[in-house]
Amino acid sequence: MEKRGQNKKKRKREGEELRSIAPALLDWYDRHRRTLPWRAAAGERPDPYRVWLSEIMLQQTTVATVGPYFLKFIRKWPTLKALAKADLDEVLIMWAGLGYYRRARGLHACAQDVLRDHGGVFPSSEEQLLSLSGIGPYTAAAIAAIAFDQKANVVDGNVERVMARLHRVAESLPAGKKKLKQLAATHLPESRFGDYAQSLMDLGATICTPRNPKCASCPLASVCEARAAGDPELYPRRAPKAAKPVRHTTAFVLKNKDGAVLLRQRPHTGLLAGMMEVPSTPWESKPLDWAAARRYAPVDGSWESLPITVRHVFTHFDLTIQVAVLTAQGKKESKIEGRFVPRRKWDDEALPSVMRKVLEAVCQGPEGKGRE
Repeated sequence: MEKRGQNKKKRKREGEELRSIAPALLDWYDRHRRTLPWRAAAGERPDPYRVWLSEIMLQQTTVATVGPYFLKFIRKWPTLKALAKADLDEVLIMWAGLGYYRRARGLHACAQDVLRDHGGVFPSSEEQLLSLSGIGPYTAAAIAAIAFDQKANVVDGNVERVMARLHRVAESLPAGKKKLKQLAATHLPESRFGDYAQSLMDLGATICTPRNPKCASCPLASVCEARAAGDPELYPRRAPKAAKPVRHTTAFVLKNKDGAVLLRQRPHTGLLAGMMEVPSTPWESKPLDWAAARRYAPVDGSWESLPITVRHVFTHFDLTIQVAVLTAQGKKESKIEGRFVPRRKWDDEALPSVMRKVLEAVCQGPEGKGRE
């Protein structure tokens, strides 16, 4: 009975230590917080517009990649009102290269929502934030906590990794996400919610990294179950990934006599909606033979199939692109769908990365074969 009582006291003491991770974490954050373009300085009130913009950009994208885009957006549209009144095509052009273009359309729509329905002022509650275009549960929680210091459970990939190691969670992702979020909720402090959310993010990004975690420098090392077991890199566990399907297409790069390339706008719904593209065949599970593919060329002519294969990785599939080129000779360009854009103007177009790869491969010639 005495031993059982001692074990119970031990479990209670360990539980109290785990619930009180916030003081150690916030103390560490005050000394080691990252300096980021969108983050308010210590003691300053965060700008909800900057918090929201950064959170949308950071979805499935690294901090290093987002930094220059964020600064570019802020310079062009320093306020939410300015962004809301911008043309969507202009926003897509500025977003080009950042990927996941639905975020850009949601960003623009959200700015208009806030301007129209909230007088240009972001609402502070998660419930109201969730009613805005392009904002899901994670983003709503992040804005509520970081911008307004509301008590919200902010769980991104970094936080999942910290929780999985702290508690040595056996469930694999993605099935284990629910449990990790529940565990994260048990650690919420009673104040400094924004700083606490950012401290967990910083810990995951700089200390509790996917590989080679710096456990010796971690403020939570004394209560981390994975560290105690000597196997932190095993967490979070992940279910085996299914092989991604591969789709195939042929891109038709049509040049005019001045060397400008034909570009056209994609449909306003679906993948890469509203972006500019090089004309191509449908993206199918099997490649079309050359005779069938040529039916999708923007004009008839002696198309040259190049020894170039361009590959691009999307979230749910990989795309393999064969490339054909033709220089228009005496055609009435006004009858061709799209417009010819010289190379010096490509950066002014809403060209997604996959289309830039095609154009760059053509410019490089056969040495672009196998371009990733």
